[in-house]
Amino acid sequence: MRDFVQSMDDTLPGKFEITREGIVHDLTVPTKQHELTVLRLRKRLEKVMPEELVAHTGEPDVMVIAEADMEGDGAFDPRTLVAAVEIVSRSNPENDWAGKIRDYPLLGIPVYAIFDPRTGSGAVFTDIHPTPAGPRYATRKDFVYGEEVTIAEWTIPTDGLPRYADDGTAY
Repeated sequence: MRDFVQSMDDTLPGKFEITREGIVHDLTVPTKQHELTVLRLRKRLEKVMPEELVAHTGEPDVMVIAEADMEGDGAFDPRTLVAAVEIVSRSNPENDWAGKIRDYPLLGIPVYAIFDPRTGSGAVFTDIHPTPAGPRYATRKDFVYGEEVTIAEWTIPTDGLPRYADDGTAY
């Protein structure tokens, strides 16, 4: 599946993700609000993280990873991620709020933060523990835009993050 996703990334519009159910093809183009949120979060994280770590944008929207773990050939090993940050898309919110909450602990990603421009809120999930259904996050800390949020070891402000308006514009 990973080979197929990589071969299609530059061929077809949209983005591909591998989930427990299989390959998901999202045809929607990210909105300005989504991309501006990614940019602001990346910059805020990089201001407070040690230099050997980066807040790299891609899949997930922002991944905190050691620059050294980005070297070499092939795909990123998800177990090397310090944290994953997702910005909820207007078209497929359950992908971030359900699918990735289930999938990321299976991949060994220790911290998962969700920012939801629809509601101006989010949550940070930590403390992977075993359950009969497989590994799950044990701790959830909710926040609203305007509060500070801690992702892994770093606290950043959430003020000034764009929101989706009901008519599709930012506010």
